[in-house]
Amino acid sequence: MLNLASMLEYTARHHPDREAVTQGSLRLTYAELDAAANRVANLLADRGIGRGDRVALSCPNRVEFPTLYYGILKAGAAVVPLNVMLQPREIAYHLTDSQAKAFFCHAGPTAAVPASAVAEAVAQTPSCEHLILITDDPADDSPLTDVPTLSTVLASRSDVHETVCTLESDTAVILYTSGTTGSPKGAELTHANMTLNALTCHRTIEARQDDVHLIVLPLFHSFGQTVQMNATFGIGARMVLMPRFEAAKVMRTLAREEVTVFAGVPTMYWKLLEEPVEDDTRKSVTARLRMAISGGAALAVEIAERFRKAFGISIHEGYGLSETSPMVTFQHPGRPPKPGSVGSPVWGVEMRLVDPSGTEVTDGEPGEVAIRGHNVMKGYFGRPEATTEVLRDGWFFSGDIARRDADGDYVLVDRAKDLIIRGGYNVYPRELEEALLTHPDVSLAAVIGVPHPVHGEEVKAYVIRRQGSHLSEDNLRTWCKSVMAAYKYPRLFEFCDELPMTASGKILKRQLK
Repeated sequence: MLNLASMLEYTARHHPDREAVTQGSLRLTYAELDAAANRVANLLADRGIGRGDRVALSCPNRVEFPTLYYGILKAGAAVVPLNVMLQPREIAYHLTDSQAKAFFCHAGPTAAVPASAVAEAVAQTPSCEHLILITDDPADDSPLTDVPTLSTVLASRSDVHETVCTLESDTAVILYTSGTTGSPKGAELTHANMTLNALTCHRTIEARQDDVHLIVLPLFHSFGQTVQMNATFGIGARMVLMPRFEAAKVMRTLAREEVTVFAGVPTMYWKLLEEPVEDDTRKSVTARLRMAISGGAALAVEIAERFRKAFGISIHEGYGLSETSPMVTFQHPGRPPKPGSVGSPVWGVEMRLVDPSGTEVTDGEPGEVAIRGHNVMKGYFGRPEATTEVLRDGWFFSGDIARRDADGDYVLVDRAKDLIIRGGYNVYPRELEEALLTHPDVSLAAVIGVPHPVHGEEVKAYVIRRQGSHLSEDNLRTWCKSVMAAYKYPRLFEFCDELPMTASGKILKRQLK
């Protein structure tokens, strides 16, 4: 038997009174959280849901997320975390594709979709027999008198439950890819995938029981789930939840809760650097913060250096994907992080770079990242052909392009799908974005390729100027020509106040395109 819920259960047995999760003024111990998850498991069992079934969960960073997540696992079912920003049509697609039998969905004034629209989406899904709303106040959804709320259905449930025996090869979580090409696909991650990757995170970041993790990464995303939630509960540390990223609130919370570990995507670090911070707050943060982790997208060297100067610690960058549970590489503690690098493979994981023919490239040459190890998914749910495309001879082919240096560290070049081919030359957007960020008047930049009748593609940069800057397109183009090769510098520019981002803070290049 192996069940991912053991990450919570073990700590609840040995440290029942230790504080597990904080959300505002609400604080739960490990014993309280485990008991709440048991009530969820009993609810599902009473409704005939168990091993081999799938249960969808759409919830922001609230205590209900880990309660439901581990409760679903305890019942033997697989968790299908959904992006809280999904609209009704998208909700119906994910429920249908995953064949979910039940759906726990956050509702109320702060929800992205009205409860009535969620109910209509569920009605279009024959497999989904149960909709339960997560809400602070049942009155928020008074028109839906026939749809129960979580607090109501759990009120009479027992807080004692014997976890269902699951095998290490059973699916624990189905994580949907962002769907940048075609329809989103569900990566099936086993109990072994998720458990071993969480334990590897302990080892890799040198986790401590007295750590306090601030979690602003959405828990429906693999980064927040494994690197923070599962790893935190497995070691017995404390998790501070914030439903959304707001730079000013994050800084105050880092200071107030004496946070020791912060993880975010690069745009979060950029926003923290742009936020005015009082000296006392900054001193409080730097006094306690021992580990800053970045993932989800390539971290610009300029942002990493600015953060080190502002907060006195280096950001440790890692690399992973939904299909790999997610952690693949990390800038391991014990040596200074190498700017621009995502480090080397973590314990139990192998990585190689190959050319289009499948031949391994030499150090310094770009190649597609191929991965094998305990972290690699067993496949895309219900999509054998798509699975065969990316899983070959035990290796997962990621579609990411990287280089390996002489020390064995990897540098991400770009996503293969983001590669711009201008006049027959390969142009890597990340390289240009790194260069643009060194301009004193550029705050953030995103580079894409747009159609061109002669060159095939032309290079275009979307740029957010620093506050008070009046940088012009002509001046920036002239500067780019002085620091970039003639075939690659952007010819087209668009200045903007913000860039489209996912709920986890990644820049949505497909939306720019």
